[in-house]
Amino acid sequence: MNFLFVCVHNSGRSQMAEAFFNNKIGKSKHFANSAGTEPTSHVNLNVIEAMKEKGIDISKSIPKLLTYDMIQSDTKVITMGCSVDKSKCPVLPQGIEDWNLDDPNDKSYDDVKIIRDQVEKNVLNVIKNLNSDEE
Repeated sequence: MNFLFVCVHNSGRSQMAEAFFNNKIGKSKHFANSAGTEPTSHVNLNVIEAMKEKGIDISKSIPKLLTYDMIQSDTKVITMGCSVDKSKCPVLPQGIEDWNLDDPNDKSYDDVKIIRDQVEKNVLNVIKNLNSDEE
């Protein structure tokens, strides 16, 4: 199974989720990608620094536009905050999980670290459930 983490700008939450997943899953048949409905030109600088604190460098990551081609039958789509900003959320198939996370845009560095830690916790839960389903 692949995972697609989606947010509006693909410059914060979804970038962190993709990086945490691919970093923590290790060598696996599973892979994560991320995208945004209105991607910005670069990843949020506070997000880059917050991830460096966790030993993950996303400074070369580039925000990507969400396309329907990204959503395959073996892809689990997780949105980062559609309950926060429904007006900018994509129209996606049923069964989408939403993590209801604040957007790190215009947040202080300390607030970004709180969001980062919640993203990491959620990703670890996804991996834990994925591993238990395979046993």
